[in-house]
Amino acid sequence: MSEYQESTVQTTTATPRWVGLSIGVLGALALAGVGVGWTALNSEKNFEQTSATAQKQQNDALAARLAKADDQNQQLQSDLKVVTDKLNLTQEQLISARKQSKAAVVAYDKKLNGLQTDVNTQLATKASSADVSKLGGDVQGVRSDLDDTKSKLDRATGDMGVMSGLIARNHDDLEELKRKGDRNYYEFTLTKSKTPQRVGPVEMSLNKSDQKRSKYTMTVLADDKSIEKKDKTAGEPVQFYVKGAARMSPYEIVVFDVGKNQVTGYLSTPKSAGSTTAASAQ
Repeated sequence: MSEYQESTVQTTTATPRWVGLSIGVLGALALAGVGVGWTALNSEKNFEQTSATAQKQQNDALAARLAKADDQNQQLQSDLKVVTDKLNLTQEQLISARKQSKAAVVAYDKKLNGLQTDVNTQLATKASSADVSKLGGDVQGVRSDLDDTKSKLDRATGDMGVMSGLIARNHDDLEELKRKGDRNYYEFTLTKSKTPQRVGPVEMSLNKSDQKRSKYTMTVLADDKSIEKKDKTAGEPVQFYVKGAARMSPYEIVVFDVGKNQVTGYLSTPKSAGSTTAASAQ
C-alpha cells in the first residue's frame, strides 16, 4: 500500500466527535418535530370533532325549535281560520240587523207621517192644534174630577121624592162637599134626649136609634112646626121644607152613622135660604 492510500484511510477513520453529536441532535430535533406535529394534528382533529358535535347539537336544537314553531304556526293558522269564519258570520248578522233596523225606521217614519197627515187634516177642518190640546186637557181634567167625585159622592131621591144633591157617606166626604160650596152644611152628633139640639138654623132631637138595623127616628123643629122623621135609614136623604126655601130645594138631613142612642150626620140647606131661615128660627 502506498503512502497516499494510508493517509486516506487514516483520514477517513478519524472522523471528529462534533459531527456525530450534530447528527444526533438533528435526529432528536427531527423526532421532536415529528412528535409536536403529531400532537398538533391530533389536537386539531379533536377540536374539529368537538366543534362538529357542538354544531350538530345546535343544528338539532334549531331543527326542534323550527318544528315546534311550525306546529304553533299551524295552530295559529287554524285558530285564525275559526276566528275569521266567526267574524264573517258576525259581519253578516250585523249587516242583516242593520237592514232590518233601517227597514223598521222607514216603516215607522211612514206610519208617523201618515198619522201626522191625518191629524193635520182633522185639525185644519175643526180647530187649531192649540185649541184641541187645551180642549183635551180641560175634558180630561173634568173627567178626572167627575170620576173622583163619583167614587166618593152619589145622588139619591129623598123621602119626599126630590132628587137630593151629592150625599156624603162620612166626615171626609162632608169636607169635600163643604169645599165645593154648593150648599150650607152643618155636621152634628145627636144623643137620645127629649131636649132639642140646635143644628144650624133648626133644632133636632133623637127619639130612638137601632144600631143593628142602622135605623133611627128624630124630630125636627122649624118654623114653629114639629116634624117627625120615623124609621129612617143611614145614608137616606131626609127632606123637609121651611119658609123661604124654594120648592125644589128642600132641607136635607143625612145620617151616616147610627150608634147606640146616638147618630152622626149633617144638615144641608140651600145657600139662598140659609140666612133667612136662620133669622126666622132664632
